Amino acid sequence: MKIIKMKLADLVKPEKNVRIHTEQQIKEFRRSVEMFGQIRPIVVDEKNVILAGNGLYDTLIAMGKDTADVYRYDNLTENQKKKLMIADNKIFSLGIENLDTLNSFLEDLRGDLDIPGFDEEILKQMVSEAEDITSKLSEYGTLDEGEIQSIKEAAERKDQQMHTGQREQQMEQAPATAAQQEPTADNEDSTEIRKFAVCPKCGEKIWL
Repeated sequence: MKIIKMKLADLVKPEKNVRIHTEQQIKEFRRSVEMFGQIRPIVVDEKNVILAGNGLYDTLIAMGKDTADVYRYDNLTENQKKKLMIADNKIFSLGIENLDTLNSFLEDLRGDLDIPGFDEEILKQMVSEAEDITSKLSEYGTLDEGEIQSIKEAAERKDQQMHTGQREQQMEQAPATAAQQEPTADNEDSTEIRKFAVCPKCGEKIWL
């Protein structure tokens, strides 16, 4: 893939776009560009119509930028262009966070939690609770039932905060379909997934 530099004034927004970009998303896009620069190209067709990267384009314009890194397709059919636009917006949304890895990375950052796409205060609270759980587990064997229950409740709060943040972000990015994405009692998976922590001293599982 050959990336070229193009003037933003030469790029053309499509008449229709699959993704609705909210003010919050543009704000987080801007934070990302300010922190890391442009990390992926805007994709255009032979007429410089944007096929992928409309939100990034809007962000760069709002920031007063003049140019952007662009990848240009010269040989796509009209059907292929539409498929590319649909696929680019859908495939990303199919992924989910690996919470174990996310928590590990957050701890490694040691309080430097200014991360585009996330609320810094929520991340700080997640890390604080995770450290408290680790401390309690190191004392396992002397915990009473009340302390074990506190560990369970802290883990549940952390999961709830993460899922709430994901749900709010999805609703902000697609307000027109948010109501359709809310799970209901009829379509929720009935399989219960139980989490546990392993005591560092004796290896026993503590179910959360």
